[in-house]
Amino acid sequence: MSGAPPSYSFVALPPRAKDGLVVFGKNSARPRDEVQEVVYFPAVDHDAESKVECTYISIDQVPRTHAIVISRPAWLWGAEMGANEHGVCIANEAINAREPAAETEALLGMDLVRLGLERGTTAKEALDIIVSLLDEHGQGGNYYEDAHSCHSFQSAYLLVDRDEAWVLETVGKYWAAERITEGVRCICNHLSLTTKLDEEHPELRTYAQSQGWWTGDDEFNFAQVFSPTDDHVDCCAGKDSLEKQEESITVQTMINILRDKASGVCIDSESFLTTASIVSVLSQNRSSPCIHYFTGTPDPSRSIFKPFIFVDDVKLVPKAQSPCFGDDDPAKKEPRFQEKPDRRHELYKAHEWARAVIESDEEQGRTLRKTMLELEKQGLEAMDEILSSPEPPDPAEVGDLFYDCVDTEMKFFK
Repeated sequence: MSGAPPSYSFVALPPRAKDGLVVFGKNSARPRDEVQEVVYFPAVDHDAESKVECTYISIDQVPRTHAIVISRPAWLWGAEMGANEHGVCIANEAINAREPAAETEALLGMDLVRLGLERGTTAKEALDIIVSLLDEHGQGGNYYEDAHSCHSFQSAYLLVDRDEAWVLETVGKYWAAERITEGVRCICNHLSLTTKLDEEHPELRTYAQSQGWWTGDDEFNFAQVFSPTDDHVDCCAGKDSLEKQEESITVQTMINILRDKASGVCIDSESFLTTASIVSVLSQNRSSPCIHYFTGTPDPSRSIFKPFIFVDDVKLVPKAQSPCFGDDDPAKKEPRFQEKPDRRHELYKAHEWARAVIESDEEQGRTLRKTMLELEKQGLEAMDEILSSPEPPDPAEVGDLFYDCVDTEMKFFK
């Protein structure tokens, strides 16, 4: 598993997205047996000079962190993908680059996703926060819960809010970014930025020249300069899936793209599986809520996308959260990962049964999948009504939305 996992992140902005909406999506491709949990953290005021303990290192905390909801591998602190109360969504991609990623423990790309969400009120502010932390602390350490080998990668990010999106790609502490204000964009496990760079590390080009990767005579192409010499390819599977859509892109369109195994967007291989997925819809109308759909379970083609809306009193969902092992967690002890505890949460265990039924029993499997899709459809239709309503939703009604959807889903799996 030395190559970066082949996952995809997408955004569609007007005019390609429908009705003044921004649609964001990601499939998280990870080791097949890894469990992801969906966790909500409320906004918190922090004591002066307090620290935050990330996956491998502690850094200075900020005075206030925003409310966030994230999907994360259950053994680490950060997030593969998530959103905050201000309508900012961030997804991370592990990438291979010409310069090997550091194995020394620092911030993981997934830590930077969570830090960006906790601290940024816009996509651009989150980007500025991430590159500042990258410069201060660096990135590095094992991306997998694996005691036998260190799998370290460079990181790319898709950062989205109601108005725009940014693609940020990093190599060590060096980085480049492109702003997207319309149309569609996909990022994957390869560098994708080329010559249109809206922002970059001040020493990016000097560094490339010092390494002999760019002469300074021809046009600076970030992906060509920093990709492994045998590895500069486009994120064609995801890009094609998004660009071939003739109709306006909706939440349902994005879900269909994430479920597509034939295109390679939904990975199901010997080493990797799409272990969790997210789709978010961000209305450019500030009075409408942002809605975030999480699976919390592997393989979106056999999972239900369940909605979450930020309100002041969100009901926590223990059934989608993995067991907590505290300081005894093998991921927190050194040497790390000497044991691999059972991190499956209740929803994951129930869903294992559903996946087995869908795979093994044709009639029962078809019936179960039809029921799951009908349940999902009801949720999508209810959320469409909320988005089209001139009135904001009643917080009392949506505070337990994700909780109720998980509860209902599990009843069908028994």
